[in-house]
Amino acid sequence: MTPAALSCRHLTVRYEASAAAILDDITFEVAPGERVALLGLNGSGKTSLLMATVGLVPHAGEIEVCGVAVSPRNLAGIRDRVGFLFNVPEDQLLFPRVMDDVSFALGRRRVPEKEAWAKAMVALDSLNIGHLARESVHHLSHGQQQRVALAGALVADPPLLLLDEPSAALDPPGKHQLGKLLQGQSAAMLVATHDLDFVRRFCTRFLMLERGGLVFDGTDVGEIARRWECLE
Repeated sequence: MTPAALSCRHLTVRYEASAAAILDDITFEVAPGERVALLGLNGSGKTSLLMATVGLVPHAGEIEVCGVAVSPRNLAGIRDRVGFLFNVPEDQLLFPRVMDDVSFALGRRRVPEKEAWAKAMVALDSLNIGHLARESVHHLSHGQQQRVALAGALVADPPLLLLDEPSAALDPPGKHQLGKLLQGQSAAMLVATHDLDFVRRFCTRFLMLERGGLVFDGTDVGEIARRWECLE
């Protein structure tokens, strides 16, 4: 049987041993190709959950990506299976020039430079920023930097996408275009967001975190909208 794209079992995250849990006993799975929204207010644990999945914060419990356990000795393989978008794009843009940054994931996999650049160009064009390929990332607007970071997450066709607030800083046409792009992806995805209107266009399942606990897991958009209104 094909393993889940992402499996969390009794996931708990604490930044200090004596501190309260940021995430407390979270269990869920994301099937291959499934598009799942992760909703919650600031401080509910959304970003911590994504970061634990790629080994950026310590965790208790079990996390598996495509059947591989997240552990210090497996992190390189885990990160090859995941396309990650940080909520602050500057945190993941490593190179001065756009094309070098987007093609980096392919270079790590020893894809020849010509092929890597061609695939990076496809990813940039899919986000309508191909014209920025030779620009410095430091000269871009926040929204443009976010699209460059997203192109870097998509370029290697990973089986799992972890996206932290991907619609932030996008205008309505930009959100519409991004929603269509994500709807066409074959990868499983977990999308952490405050923007229910955005994710309901392409996600088929909704998780809600509240004070570090998983309080909703289902497909009923009406129910998640009602709960979201109560939180806001």
